[in-house]
Amino acid sequence: MDASAGGRARRMTKVARVGSKLATAAARAKAQAIFASRKPEGETDRSREIASVADVARELGSMRGVMAKFGQMLSYVSTPLDSTIRTGLSSLQDQAPPMSHQLVEQVFAQEFGKAPTEIFETWDPDPIASASIGQVHRAITLDGDAVAVKVQYPGIRETLFADLANLRMIARAFRFAFPAMDTDSIVAEISTRIAEELDYKKEAANQQRFADFYNGHPFIRIPAVHHDLSTPLVLVTELAAGLRFAEFLKEDQRERDLAGETIFRFVFRSLYRLQCFNGDPHPGNYLFDGDGRVTFIDFGMTKYFVPGDLVIFEEMVKAAVIDRSPIAFRSAIEAAGLLAHGCTLPDEDVYRFFEPFYESIATDAEFTFSESYTTSLFAHMFDKNDPVAKFLQVSEPFVVIQRINLGLYSILASLSTTANFRRISAEIWPFTQYPPSSELGRREAEWLGRK
Repeated sequence: MDASAGGRARRMTKVARVGSKLATAAARAKAQAIFASRKPEGETDRSREIASVADVARELGSMRGVMAKFGQMLSYVSTPLDSTIRTGLSSLQDQAPPMSHQLVEQVFAQEFGKAPTEIFETWDPDPIASASIGQVHRAITLDGDAVAVKVQYPGIRETLFADLANLRMIARAFRFAFPAMDTDSIVAEISTRIAEELDYKKEAANQQRFADFYNGHPFIRIPAVHHDLSTPLVLVTELAAGLRFAEFLKEDQRERDLAGETIFRFVFRSLYRLQCFNGDPHPGNYLFDGDGRVTFIDFGMTKYFVPGDLVIFEEMVKAAVIDRSPIAFRSAIEAAGLLAHGCTLPDEDVYRFFEPFYESIATDAEFTFSESYTTSLFAHMFDKNDPVAKFLQVSEPFVVIQRINLGLYSILASLSTTANFRRISAEIWPFTQYPPSSELGRREAEWLGRK
């Protein structure tokens, strides 16, 4: 190599190093900006902090751990409950006391043999969010990535399963109103889902499945998982930015309509294409970035379905809203295990009972999810005086998916989402696959074409 060529090579190497340093600096600046944007909501109250496993049992036991999950759901689900009661129920989770710094460090010592300050370049000891089984911290990795670090309460597994034993007694009392209901099976399915939710490695795998499928999607974002930093008790994922639900409700109706459409598409696209359902739709699991862009977080309660389940879902939809056949619908829901075979009521009465659940997709027209609709749906679902009620059942595949009727629809009602959900659904249903019906649909179709 001549001298001039060697000089050019050295100059190119220097340029490359400068470029690499600039890119690294830019990435770290971005991480710092995201870290700064996800501040804790208010000052952390440490007057009742959890300092030991015994504290976990005391603060979150005696049904408080399990009931926090139900209380949280009832706080945003549109029910006939008074708004004051619903606000109080939400505090079952919101007021979960934080773990002491020492207890968090004990969890890290158990899982990694190191303190969080040794694992992360930047570590915020105060949580940015709390949940029924753990709390979330923000941090920056040694590689300069802004991350969310979910740390599980030590001993919460034993506490929750003790609570579930009590829940079985409550569920059996429920059978007096709905005598055909196998409440033991319902509790068994809930127990299975909660057991999975307690394993953060399982949640990491769930989230990775969604992230892989939605990679490059124009308006659905799933935070990346840092598997090398995740354990059964600690889950580390990309720290996402965006407006929280309460903040986003201040946006104009166009933005809320777009976000609602995105959430609707995410739920049903995942159900029919991924054959799984993220079974925890509640306000804390979304971050909003405008123009329909939504980041989905928390994949602990994920239900996987077998192909036969999807066939049953499809038969129910076709019978209910396409063929409008009470006979075919009766056959489909009996196959789904939602109606006791001994039911002697006419097909038309059975069809009438389930018809309200399909109202949003029943006709080719715009539909607005409202609190009045979802409140009436909740009341109808638990109306023990309806003749159909004593024949109702909930089969194992439908236990978690009922969160669509209770959780998803209430989220859409909070956003007052308006859209032609029949056309959107027809894009997604495997048995129709209609062309795009909205701008988001066109953007999604382009993405699907590239997959």
